[in-house]
Amino acid sequence: MGSGKVSLAEQPRSERSRTASDDWRRSLAEAIRDPDQLLSRLGLTAVGTRLATHGQKFPLLVPESFLSRMQSGDINDPLLRQVLPLAEEDDDVPGFTIDALEEANFRKAPGLLHKYEGRALLVLTGACAVHCRYCFRRHYPYSQEPKRLDDWEPAFAALEQDDSIHEVLLSGGDPLLLTDERLSAVVRRLESIPHLRRLRWHTRLPIVLPNRVTFEWLDLLTSSRLTPVVVVHANHPHELVADCALALRQLTQAGVVTLNQAVLLRGVNDSVEVLAELSERLIDLGIKPYYLHQLDRVAGTAHFEVPEETGLSLMAELRKRLPGYAVPQYVREVPGEAFKVPLAERSRTNAD
Repeated sequence: MGSGKVSLAEQPRSERSRTASDDWRRSLAEAIRDPDQLLSRLGLTAVGTRLATHGQKFPLLVPESFLSRMQSGDINDPLLRQVLPLAEEDDDVPGFTIDALEEANFRKAPGLLHKYEGRALLVLTGACAVHCRYCFRRHYPYSQEPKRLDDWEPAFAALEQDDSIHEVLLSGGDPLLLTDERLSAVVRRLESIPHLRRLRWHTRLPIVLPNRVTFEWLDLLTSSRLTPVVVVHANHPHELVADCALALRQLTQAGVVTLNQAVLLRGVNDSVEVLAELSERLIDLGIKPYYLHQLDRVAGTAHFEVPEETGLSLMAELRKRLPGYAVPQYVREVPGEAFKVPLAERSRTNAD
């Protein structure tokens, strides 16, 4: 005799969307917010581990799914290192500033950043499902950005007035922290701007909160007249397993162009073995390794920095091990430059 339960695949589409929506919101509500609880769940204690003292400014946030991929008993686990607030965040290190990318200079309207020719970025929310300790927007003034849909009209109007812009990036925070209904309203408004052609989604949620990849969101991506590109963010191959791998498969099998950007992080992925395995797992899931970023020098992140010379050596080794399509571009974002600067190119220029 059956259990009487109906599988997700057997439910009507409306029911499936509602169930998925409830699931990811519940997962977010149940995320860990206390460093001691996080360490305890991994069989660790704070003894010998100096934690940051500024928890209210940039608090810990870790979903259960991401926690489940960490190695119990290992204080140096590469996933744990990305989210655990260590005391080094409190250090005042020369050269590390609040707005390392000078984004305030590129704010063209509330919530709208225009850094590069042909594309502009909407900061849809300051919320995320995980607080990465190396975040380049950890000091961003999100309180100054729009909250209600009507508040976005100046940004939409600025996009309408500039027909050189063909692509809009949805970012944050993480745009997938908005509901599918709110996202649909944003997409429909952007679709009404005739010169826009592509919509790029920058999100870490398929990695850290995989059940956020809902049928409704996938429908929104694939039904829009704007060509969708999704850029996810995984730094280590251990992130790309279990429910995360399933969610990413849903995305790529829906036919959506999906790219990955990673950040080169000390103690996380600063070895050729880890970077090579990351690229191979991405390719196996149908995802193109896109960028490997040199760390943005944001206050509180200096303990993650890897020297550029080390990064260049790692890239040279990656090219020996991997097919060209599996090797990401190693780049640094330089304020005022017309594009992200490839560091191999920059290194040759400096040598000249």
